[in-house]
Amino acid sequence: MEKLKSIIPLKIKREIEESCVEELSSTSSSLHEFLAEYPLFQSMLQDLTNPQMGLCTKNKEAAIEFKLKGNDCFSSSDYSQAAYIYSQALRVAPVDASDKDNNLVAMLYVNRASSLHKLNLLEESLRDCNRALSFSPRYAKAWYRRGKVNSSLLNYDDAICDLNVALKIESSNSGKRQIQTDLYSIANKKNAANSCHELRREEQLVIDELPEAKLFCVSTPTKGRGMASLFDLSPSSLVHKEEPYAAIILKGFRDTHCHFCFNELPVDNIPCTSCSIPVYCSEHCQIQAGGRISSEFSVNKETDDTFSDKLQAHYAKVTSESNLDSGIKCFTEHGHECHGVNWPVVLPAHVVLAGRILVKLMELQDFSKNLDLSHNYAHLPPESKVELHVYAVVLLYCVRSSCRSKFELDGATFAKVIILISQINVNSMAIVRMKHADVNPLLKQSDFTVCGNTMTSKVEQVRVGQAIYLSGSLFNHSCMPNIHAYFISRTLLIRATTYVVNGCPLEMSYGPQIGQWDYRKRQQFLLDNYSFKCQCSGCSRVNLPDLVLKAFCCAKPNCSGVVLDDDMIEYEKQKFSQLRETSEVNSMEQLGEFEKLMVNEVKNVACLVFECSRYYPAIECGCCLKCGSTNDLKSLHATVAKADKYIQSLQEAVVSNEVNAGLLLKALNALDILKSTLHAFNKKLAETRDILAEAFCSVQELRKAIDHCTLSIEILKKLYGHSDIALGNELIKLSSLQLALGDTAAAAETVNQMDAIFSNYYGKHAELMFPYLLYLKREVHKLLASRLT
Repeated sequence: MEKLKSIIPLKIKREIEESCVEELSSTSSSLHEFLAEYPLFQSMLQDLTNPQMGLCTKNKEAAIEFKLKGNDCFSSSDYSQAAYIYSQALRVAPVDASDKDNNLVAMLYVNRASSLHKLNLLEESLRDCNRALSFSPRYAKAWYRRGKVNSSLLNYDDAICDLNVALKIESSNSGKRQIQTDLYSIANKKNAANSCHELRREEQLVIDELPEAKLFCVSTPTKGRGMASLFDLSPSSLVHKEEPYAAIILKGFRDTHCHFCFNELPVDNIPCTSCSIPVYCSEHCQIQAGGRISSEFSVNKETDDTFSDKLQAHYAKVTSESNLDSGIKCFTEHGHECHGVNWPVVLPAHVVLAGRILVKLMELQDFSKNLDLSHNYAHLPPESKVELHVYAVVLLYCVRSSCRSKFELDGATFAKVIILISQINVNSMAIVRMKHADVNPLLKQSDFTVCGNTMTSKVEQVRVGQAIYLSGSLFNHSCMPNIHAYFISRTLLIRATTYVVNGCPLEMSYGPQIGQWDYRKRQQFLLDNYSFKCQCSGCSRVNLPDLVLKAFCCAKPNCSGVVLDDDMIEYEKQKFSQLRETSEVNSMEQLGEFEKLMVNEVKNVACLVFECSRYYPAIECGCCLKCGSTNDLKSLHATVAKADKYIQSLQEAVVSNEVNAGLLLKALNALDILKSTLHAFNKKLAETRDILAEAFCSVQELRKAIDHCTLSIEILKKLYGHSDIALGNELIKLSSLQLALGDTAAAAETVNQMDAIFSNYYGKHAELMFPYLLYLKREVHKLLASRLT
């Protein structure tokens, strides 16, 4: 797109840069008239929309090449890699291609099923056998593999039927002999079985829960339209539940997550049948996304007269089960992109998402409808306005070409697309997944043996998708939110995290929160991404986290005051001024309990704000906000930078598992320096202790690891409060360490705290979102029970 932007005449470019919403029809028309006659534009459109030039088309030769590589891996017993390569082959294999007189896709599914069988992934292997049969119902090898998998699952009756079908279809004498040998073996196993075996699997229970709140729109002076509840809400109440209007996977997760539900892909994932990009976790998601399913390509399923009635019934049952009901009503999110063309891969995700919305509006026969969403076009920098114009023109051509739509190439339509992309930039939500780094290995260690840095693993949110939720977008931002949003599959769920009185605006965090980012960084993020200056209570009033997050300690002995960094002093001055204007009442009777506590905490580190209203404006950088003494900021920065080098070296050693006594000693000395330089609640001290906890864990000094982990949590409580979700993530590490050390009572208390926090944010879905929480609860219960006996 940079090339297109570079050729735009200066006059048109300036018109676009200075344009307002009312002028979009004119400016986009001018750009379109210029580009439509320019050879570079026509050439680029050919590259983006011509299926013959696409990099996303199916390719038989590439699929066969992958298959041969997978076969080599299978022969060398590298079954995991073989399964992965067969999956790559399936992504590019045309559904109607043949190889050695067999359907190529069916062969690949059977080959992957064989690999998964070797890996003891039996359910996955069985599903792949069924998929192979949906493409080629009379493929003897697929029936044979299905029989072998069913035998491993102890489903002997099905296994015998599968092998008998394979025996009837198999044409070679050697193949028939092998099947007969296996039939004899399975019959003996069935007869030798003393009891009936059945497969038992733990299924994740997705709890269906209806929202408790009755919501209505409210208007506030600083934030405009927002959402509130007609009734009081208790903590953990489900406030809102919604499916996306349109959604798309982010580019970095196309190979690892389902393109419809955004969950991690299983090893037996399913590719799109028409192009090589989308991959799904199941046939259900494939249908929901609008992709064609294998049943559309199936050949004749009828049996022949040589089948007994029992085999005919089994054959019909299996081949019918291989195909899902394609009557599911859904909007084809991927349908118009499913032609092997390049534009869905090349254009940014938010632009492709705009295309999906356009097509949905067309399918609803409501293209004239404007989504009731805010946008920030008027506040965009000039370069961004030009970029939006170019993307709008290109996208409309691409969508028009792919779905043969009747979209008019006129100024009004281009203007609509420009506003739509701007709306997506402001209103779309990131669909996130929890990443439990290095936690899973612990699940397999019944004796809680410490392994590497497992015990101090981090839990983080990873953005895997982007979606528009029409009602969800109405909830405003606050740096001190009272609701929390999370996702199960693509479903948005919002819960109250505190007690909220009726009529009070329900506000979530758009990313930055108090205690995690400082005031300056939060404001800049919100301005850059959402074009507004946050005026929530956390940004308009003084608060402890903003004061101490990056603060230095006072050089005066026994003074608990904060010394603000030079880039924070001006921001805090503004908030102190507002504080004096709004709450300079000596009495604190009008404040709530939480606000009283906050004021007392602030007084402990910055009492000059309350006691000397005229003194504060004269305070210079480096002054202590409690006693007024001066500190050398330059020297403090240099001291911290020097100590931080040793901490970073230790962190690198933890990652590479090369921690030694010398590094630990240097890091501990560096911690002492940081403690004498940084304020006691500075977040860097918490991060440093967390690194030390990981380091001591890696050398199996668990008591020291627990001590540092506990002290880190105490600092975070000051920054986040005692019930913030960030504390829950840290308590996971602490409870794991306590269990590993055998401190059951302490672990039980920690797990209870963690359970309360996660339940507050995720309600009945807490254990679904954090499976490790359920594991820890069970282990604590087991150990406590064993002590009683």
